[in-house]
Amino acid sequence: MGSTKQSAGLLDSIRMERFRTVLTHRYPYPHEHSRHAVIAVVVGCLFFISSDNIQNLVEKLDKNIKWWSMYACLFGFFYFFSSPFIGKTIKPSYSNFSRWYIAWILVAAVYHLPSFQSMGIDMRMNLSLFLTIYVSSIIFLLVFHVVFLGLWYIGLVSRVAGKRPEILTILQNCAVLSVACCVFYSHCGNRALLRERPLERRNSNWFNFWKKEERNTWLAKFLRMNELKDQVCSSWFAPVGSASDYPLLSKWVIYGELACNGSCDGSSDEISPIYSLWATFIGLYIANYVVERSTGWALTHPLSVQEYEKSKKKQLKPGFLDMVPWYSGTSADLFKTVFDLLVSVTVFVGRFDMRMMQAAMNKVPDGAQNGDLLYCQLSEKDDLWFDFMADTGDGGNSSYSVARLLAQPSINLNSGDSPLNLPRGDLLLIGGDLAYPNPSAFTYEKRLFVPFEYALQPPSWHKEEHIAVNKPEVPGGVSELKQYNGPQCFVIPGNHDWFDGLHTFMRYICHKSWLGGWFMPQKKSYFALQLPKRWWVFGLDLALHGDIDVYQFKFFSELVKEKVGDDDSVIIMTHEPNWLLDWYWNDVSGKNVSHLISDYLKGRCKLRIAGDLHHYMRHSFVKSDGPVHVQHLLVNGCGGAFLHPTHVFCNFKKKYGATYDCKAAYPSFEDSSRIALGNILKFRKKNWQFDFIGGIIYFILTFSMFPQCKLDHMLQGDSVSGHLKGFFSVVWNAFIYMLEHSYVSLTGALLLLIAAILFVPSKLSRKKRAMIGVIHVSAHLAAALVLMLLMELGVETCIRHNLLATSGYHTLYQWYRSTESEHFPDPTGLRARIEEWTFGLYPACIKYLMSAFDVPEVMAVTRSNICKNGMDSLSRGGAVIYYAAVFLYFWVFSTPVVSLVFGSYLYICINWLHIHFDEAFSSLRIANYKSFTRFHITTDGDLEVYTLAVDKVPKEWKLDPDWDGEPKQTMSHLRKFPSKWSAAIPHQDPIHTVKIVDQFVIRKTEESDNADSKVN
Repeated sequence: MGSTKQSAGLLDSIRMERFRTVLTHRYPYPHEHSRHAVIAVVVGCLFFISSDNIQNLVEKLDKNIKWWSMYACLFGFFYFFSSPFIGKTIKPSYSNFSRWYIAWILVAAVYHLPSFQSMGIDMRMNLSLFLTIYVSSIIFLLVFHVVFLGLWYIGLVSRVAGKRPEILTILQNCAVLSVACCVFYSHCGNRALLRERPLERRNSNWFNFWKKEERNTWLAKFLRMNELKDQVCSSWFAPVGSASDYPLLSKWVIYGELACNGSCDGSSDEISPIYSLWATFIGLYIANYVVERSTGWALTHPLSVQEYEKSKKKQLKPGFLDMVPWYSGTSADLFKTVFDLLVSVTVFVGRFDMRMMQAAMNKVPDGAQNGDLLYCQLSEKDDLWFDFMADTGDGGNSSYSVARLLAQPSINLNSGDSPLNLPRGDLLLIGGDLAYPNPSAFTYEKRLFVPFEYALQPPSWHKEEHIAVNKPEVPGGVSELKQYNGPQCFVIPGNHDWFDGLHTFMRYICHKSWLGGWFMPQKKSYFALQLPKRWWVFGLDLALHGDIDVYQFKFFSELVKEKVGDDDSVIIMTHEPNWLLDWYWNDVSGKNVSHLISDYLKGRCKLRIAGDLHHYMRHSFVKSDGPVHVQHLLVNGCGGAFLHPTHVFCNFKKKYGATYDCKAAYPSFEDSSRIALGNILKFRKKNWQFDFIGGIIYFILTFSMFPQCKLDHMLQGDSVSGHLKGFFSVVWNAFIYMLEHSYVSLTGALLLLIAAILFVPSKLSRKKRAMIGVIHVSAHLAAALVLMLLMELGVETCIRHNLLATSGYHTLYQWYRSTESEHFPDPTGLRARIEEWTFGLYPACIKYLMSAFDVPEVMAVTRSNICKNGMDSLSRGGAVIYYAAVFLYFWVFSTPVVSLVFGSYLYICINWLHIHFDEAFSSLRIANYKSFTRFHITTDGDLEVYTLAVDKVPKEWKLDPDWDGEPKQTMSHLRKFPSKWSAAIPHQDPIHTVKIVDQFVIRKTEESDNADSKVN
């Protein structure tokens, strides 16, 4: 009995169920390839490479510094090209394409460069062997899967075996298998056993290491890594035996290369160790696949149903969209945005205005039209909390972070030494730009509604496709809007919402009743809200004009005359902060808005709030003898879109004839300037889709300069200074040639110059714009010419050492066939039989697959012909092939450089010249530094203002266990935990990291002209 209890305690202590989950995957049908195999291959590579004597490596490196420098340059450019894709998923398609593209042309380059013989690796042979084994493995496994599915179809295997295999999994397994075989061949070769010691292999085994009398010998060999490698090759990975031991397989195997201590006659009868290793991996894959699919769910899913569902919830992800790639050359959304903008500006502006139609539809008898524009349901409250945000609908992480804070029943903070509790706003004001880059059903649903619905779910009875015909459609049990005590939302459109003529905004805002759990009563794109204690909010629609139209002006001016009292206070909400933009562009806009504020409100406008600029800034008036039309100017466009700089606007001082002082800026001017440095360091990482444009531009700039045939004086110099002098001399001559003889490159340079000048903001004079454009294009042109010459130097060096331009097409396949017949004997004629049975398809696949890696050879052969006989000797097809081969490599070299030059240009402009504030920060796609403003109308009529911010936005989310465990309710605003997702790392959750960056009070009485403020 005692032993039984002890055994039970032991089993409980090791938790056998948990132990089983370590040996088998938690979820059904994981990828069939083994991660352990990948690890074994990597460890094997490191082991074999380290087995060579380090001193020999250093000596060989010193003797071949030229080639190692070329390798370093080649791999450096390829690394910088591929660095943005490292660690990313297969999607989007351009990222996936770039992975395959970079692998292809890198392999093609390495094929034709000297091998890494100093590390015992013959790259050409390994790559050829990899392609052969890879193709063979894919064909073999595809045949196996077809046979296995056939057995399942006729009922000979388990029903669960009917699940189709993942093609990507087969490709991954074949790649791992092929790499393992190539690593073995690199260091052990295809050697059969030495004939003088035929029994030594059979007497050797893995456990010799543990024999006491051999431990010291093994330890000594471990210190001499080279000998240990030979021991591993000859003992542990030795062939399985002679072909005569397996008569049935003797005609279906590859044989090993005969190795003797001296000369030996005849051919080897030993099975190739490469073949043995390949067969072992294939057998393991088949065995794993058959066992898994035959035993089904029980083997691969050891958890109970409850535990499985719990673990499944932990794996759930919200699937938020990433920040909009504004510099993408492959985004259809951006091209649609440009098209919509052109149509909106040329068709709608000044010709058709949705606001005119709203005004026309609003004209009904008895003055009832105000019911569509004026809302008074909140005016009778004793006090009111409400929120303001703008420019949401960009990245899902940032938009949800703000929406999650807005949805919380309350936010607890510390203001100085005292705790501060800020309840959720009964009203949410959104200041436009609801989705980027253009208004569409997809962007509104995925970038706006999804984050808000995750933050605060709509009522359980709400249907997504429902169209609100008679707004406001108050929830059941509520007779009128005044009785509804849940959060409400009012929205004005921004410039991005107007790109389609306001069609999507009207459909999703004016004809929908719910934005997540926020009720939307509004019917038009502009409105007036009567709030408690004689406070008002005017929501103005500026469209693309930057101003309100005459019908809108009429409504608000009449409202001021008829309903706004002399002691009332007004908050004007617009999308654009024209006080900052007019100062920046040295322009005057919003004349109707200014007229309304100055001549109608006459000092009753206490606050103007706006978005559009994706930062937070507050300016308060400075006391003076003149009239003050607006006391405070507040910009908060940090609702989810990319960050904008603040330091560009640090010198703003005057508006409406009054002087203003900057009281708060988020991020600070110093942080804003520091963030701009990311354009140099991170431009390409953030905007790798810019490659499509940048690479083509650089190729056009250098098109006419290929090839450079006269490089002798550069390669024959004795000193470094002589080489550099010759190098830059060739660059200058290429530039002069472009000016005098080129058509394509000169045209490309002129078009680029025009585009660069037009790209400079129009606030500068024409002379300055031309100067900046010339400097910008000169930097790009110089970089393109230097890259062109470096590439030509590499090709010329390879040609001089007979590594390129030695034959022509299919040289790799011809070389491989001769090498294969030498090192992989085939006495039974297996290759000939396979070629016959596949009707020549198998060798043809290998031949044309290898020809795809002959790009450098094709380029070099054509280049040599051009240098000898001139460009006229080429046919049109030959010229196309040559320039296509050049472009394949020049594109890789140029894309990191064009991003570096362009990013440096943006950094200099934003920090030194204070221009390109939009372009320089949209390139960074910064999701951090998000904020919103919470207002409180107190019982005394004062307006308390709190701006809450989050410095760092989480990138990973998990299902919130508090939300999941709380009973569901019809109205989500009644829940204690309303948001579905919380940060995967708890201390990074916005609820825990939110802080106050600005706090001030606008007094209702006229005794105090200045607001009491506090900036954190």
